[in-house]
Amino acid sequence: MRIFIAGAGEVGTHLAKMLCNAKHDVILMDEDEEKLKQIDSHFDLMTIVGTISSIEDLKEANVKSCDLFIAVPPYQDMSILSCILAKKLGATTTVARVNNHEYLLPENKEFFRQLGIDELIYPEQLGASETVASLKQVGTRQMVEFSGSKLVLFAIKVRDNALIVDKTMAEISAMYETQQYNIVAINRHGETIIPRGSEVVLHNDLIYVLTTKSAVDQVLLDAGKTQFEIKNVMILGGSRIGKKVAQQLEGNYNIKLIEIDKEKSAKLADELERTLVINGDGRNLELLRDEGIHKMDAFVAVTANSEVNILACQLAKKMGIKKTVAEVENMDYIDLAENIGIGTLINKKLIAASHIYRYTVRAHVSNVKCLISTDAEVLELIAQPGSKITKDQLKELKLPKDVYIGGIIRSDSAILATGLTRIQPQDKVVLFVLPSGISKIEKMFN
Repeated sequence: MRIFIAGAGEVGTHLAKMLCNAKHDVILMDEDEEKLKQIDSHFDLMTIVGTISSIEDLKEANVKSCDLFIAVPPYQDMSILSCILAKKLGATTTVARVNNHEYLLPENKEFFRQLGIDELIYPEQLGASETVASLKQVGTRQMVEFSGSKLVLFAIKVRDNALIVDKTMAEISAMYETQQYNIVAINRHGETIIPRGSEVVLHNDLIYVLTTKSAVDQVLLDAGKTQFEIKNVMILGGSRIGKKVAQQLEGNYNIKLIEIDKEKSAKLADELERTLVINGDGRNLELLRDEGIHKMDAFVAVTANSEVNILACQLAKKMGIKKTVAEVENMDYIDLAENIGIGTLINKKLIAASHIYRYTVRAHVSNVKCLISTDAEVLELIAQPGSKITKDQLKELKLPKDVYIGGIIRSDSAILATGLTRIQPQDKVVLFVLPSGISKIEKMFN
């Protein structure tokens, strides 16, 4: 697929790297020649120095031949304009990054389609939603729901107290008469493993578990996770994510938000109805103590600085807070944050990538999720009539080693996959796949 990325900022650069790894034909345009040189020397892509809102520059870059045009510059006006121009010049599908929630309202979707914009993404809004979801399910690092929570994927850090530690996949499956969950992947020392029957779960593994809604409690019990209620939440940083998290939580939780900027604090205090906004430096231990950090059930650090967020969450953990969430935008820090047990990590680049990635898969996709702490994706694909995936039981299909089919949604029923499972046409199939397996699995579903 020929993919044109307009804007070589953090999101654009990350998308370019990811799509290059997936063997797409990638063109990256930006006005900053130095930014382009840095990525051009490490990845197989075309870089073009140009203005993404210039008709002439887009024509010279042959934008009319691209299958997917992704606009992710720093400013939403530029993003919207470049998508409109690209569509008029012949781009097949356009995606624009925005930072105005009003644009995402269902009644405005057709308006933007008429302008030539097929999809709008608001990474901060998505990041806030992911943060809220993580607070509603304690004991997990990440949670992804499929088809209205019929199937749920958890990322869980395994410790020595877990019932499943030092057991093989086969032994874990044999613990129950009927399948309760599937461990679809393991992240160990930065490497992603697609587990088979002989693979052993070890202390400190980050496991990805797919289960049904009714078996969630069993998963957490077997993983050694104790449940507790969250009522009091402290948020560090009045960023867009911080504000949106407070707005979504303040009706049902006691929220304190700390913001270092005085003007922003005053504005947030006016906009947030039930959140206590405090102007101060959240790195100040005395301030945190005065504001009752020891009484908090959860701590969310979403400042613009990844280092501050990581350190603040570490401090919160030392003061007894069980649930911490950190926004970590520096990709180099993700493994560090994971290894020191920060908790849930939020990364806008990966969230944006998840929503854009579905347009690059040559199969019928109903959901895609790019996961923190692994280079793999979770896909929800729809099996087509006559496709190879429907021809036999899974154990007979010789699935690629870099793919794990975890579960199926058939009509209103959720089914955990085993070797005896046979996929039917129109089934929604949830699978975990490494980049090397994407093209192989696409062929099986088409």
